[in-house]
Amino acid sequence: MRLESLQLLNFKNYKEVNLKFSPRINVLVGKNGSGKTNLLDAIFFLSSTKSAFSASDHNCILHDQSHFMVKGTFQVGSSMHEIASSVQVGAKKIFRVGRSEYQKLSDHIGKFPVILIAPDDIELVKEGSEARRKFFDSMISQLDREYLEDLMHYNHALKQRNSLLKMAHDRGSIDWIAVESYDHLLDKYGSSIFEKRKGFVREFLPVFRKFYQFIVEENERTDLAYVSELIGKNFLEGLFQSRQRDLALQRTSFGIHRDDYLFTMEEGDIKRLGSQGQQKSFVMSLKLAQFEILKKHNGVKPILLLDDIFDKLDDERIARLLELIKTDLGQLFITDARPDRTRGLLHQIHAEACFFIVENGKVKAHEQS
Repeated sequence: MRLESLQLLNFKNYKEVNLKFSPRINVLVGKNGSGKTNLLDAIFFLSSTKSAFSASDHNCILHDQSHFMVKGTFQVGSSMHEIASSVQVGAKKIFRVGRSEYQKLSDHIGKFPVILIAPDDIELVKEGSEARRKFFDSMISQLDREYLEDLMHYNHALKQRNSLLKMAHDRGSIDWIAVESYDHLLDKYGSSIFEKRKGFVREFLPVFRKFYQFIVEENERTDLAYVSELIGKNFLEGLFQSRQRDLALQRTSFGIHRDDYLFTMEEGDIKRLGSQGQQKSFVMSLKLAQFEILKKHNGVKPILLLDDIFDKLDDERIARLLELIKTDLGQLFITDARPDRTRGLLHQIHAEACFFIVENGKVKAHEQS
C-alpha cells in the first residue's frame, strides 16, 4: 500500500497544498515549527479519521478559517482509492472513500493502515495505563471489527453506569436494578474484550521480542504482560463486590477499563529501572512489531511515518533502523530539520528518496536524492 497524492485545504498551518509522493522514501525537511509534522498528521488523519496530536478536529482548522479538507489517493495492489474528509465548524464531519460517505467512522478503521513513530511515544513507557491501553486497543481494533464495536458499546455502558452513580450521590439514593442492567452490558462486552486482549498479547510478544533483540544486538530478555482484574475473577462478581466503593467514588472501579500492560526486562519494570536507551529501544520495538502484525493480518505493508526520529536516537539505534529500511519496510515518510544528515544516512544504505522542502506552511518542489 502507498499514498500517491495528498491535498490539504486550511489544515493546521497549511492554506493549500497539493503533493505527489515517491512509492518508497519521502523526506520532509525544514526548520522546527515549519509544518513537517502537520503533513504526517494529515496522512494519519486519512487512515484513522482523527488527528494523532489534536484532541479536537476543530484544532486542525487553520487560524481564522471555518473548515478544513484533507484528501489523499491510496494505491492498494492494483486498486486506487480516493479518501476525503472535511470538517466544518457547527457541522458533522464528512469522511468518504470514493463517492461513498461513511455513516459510521469506525467502518474506516484498519482499511488503510498507517503507523506513526514520534518522540512522544516514550509516554507508552513513562505515563499511566491509559496510553498503553489506547495503543493496544488501536491495534486490535484495526484487525477485529467486532472488538472495536464491543469497545464502543462497553465505553457507552460505562459512561451510563457512572452517570447513575453520580446522580445517586447527589440524590442520596440509588436504583441498583438500573445499575445492574449496565452491569450485564459491561460483563457481555468486557468479557469478550478481555479474552481478545489476552490472545493478542500472546501473538504480539514474540514479534516484539524479535525486534528488540535486533535493535539492541544483545541477549537481553524483555517481557510484556497483560494485567487485568478479570484474571481469576468473574466480571459480574467483581462489579457486585465493588458497589459500595463505586458509590463513594461516583465511578466504576472494577473492569477492563482499568487494565494495563506491564513492560519489563531482566532488571524489572522498565519505567523505573530501564535506561533511556533501553526505553527508546522498547518503544521502537513496540511500533515495529505493530507494523509486522498489521502487515501479516492485512496482507499489505502499512505506511510508516517517522517523525524527527533521527534526532532522538543514538548512532547505534539509527544504524539498526537503517538496516530495516534497507530491507524495504514499504512506503516511508521521514521528517528531519537537518537534510544533510538524512541524505548522508540514506546514502549509507544506497537508498533513493524524494525530498520536500517545508517552509512556513508551504512545500516547495521536491528533489530526487
